[in-house]
Amino acid sequence: MIGSPFLEGRDRYERQTEGWTDAVPSDALTHTVRVRDDDAAVELTAVCTTSPGYEIREARGAALAGAVDPSLPASLPLLAGTRMVGGFTRRLLEVTGSRPGAGLFVDAGIEVARLARQVSRVPRVRVEALPGADARVFWDLDISSWVDLPGSCFTYGAQGRALLESRPVTAAATLDLYCPPPEARKVFHRRRLLRLVRTGRRLDCFHAMHDNVHGFDVHFEIDLDRGVIAAAHSVTSRLPYRGICDEPQARIETMVGQVVDAGLRKRIQTILGGEAGCAQLYDLTADLLKLLSLA
Repeated sequence: MIGSPFLEGRDRYERQTEGWTDAVPSDALTHTVRVRDDDAAVELTAVCTTSPGYEIREARGAALAGAVDPSLPASLPLLAGTRMVGGFTRRLLEVTGSRPGAGLFVDAGIEVARLARQVSRVPRVRVEALPGADARVFWDLDISSWVDLPGSCFTYGAQGRALLESRPVTAAATLDLYCPPPEARKVFHRRRLLRLVRTGRRLDCFHAMHDNVHGFDVHFEIDLDRGVIAAAHSVTSRLPYRGICDEPQARIETMVGQVVDAGLRKRIQTILGGEAGCAQLYDLTADLLKLLSLA
């Protein structure tokens, strides 16, 4: 059976996420994430070091609305000292437990970790010495600024590098993402919208993500009687590297016909992700699957 605990008693569910990065303090970054759904809203703010440490120095949470256990925000400072690498989700679950609103705080923490991969603190003297802000300069800055990027997707693998050398490529980034002005606010700003809509024996799953360098609108249609994905679409209005990131986007079409079962969460690692795929397309799909209950 394919269902969702978020569709109990209703045929439509929506979750909105807004996140941004401030260039404070001078040797770290502050990430703030707000998550809101039909039942509650929370906010998580974390001061974090950049790559390769990805360590949370301090964290604080707030319940903004709805069904959130009042003791939850007081638990968030326990994240201090945690690194946002493998095992981070498990640590979030340990800190939040199963209290009302915990799931939204877990999602907020995961989004903080993702924001930490979008802004760096390259020394200004190095940025000022760059020959020019073309795609190759930004690609090299990416590889050197975030230790976990090389080989993480098509763009940052050998094939992406080859295309960078052989065709016109346009980068969406700006140098402020690598060396933000002192105390700059919202140097990076992201919005997400996840939506589930059940119509008869069809379940439509939507996930949109728009920020400084990404513009994704993903849709999957699930045939509930057959238990398979009947349609899959993605519109990419903005990509980090137009001319490279375009290549793996067609992989979403291979999702058509996939059985929607508990194993799909693992299968999409190779269908959509990996060095031949798109990390963002994988994350967008994985986030939707987490909202479903799959036998």
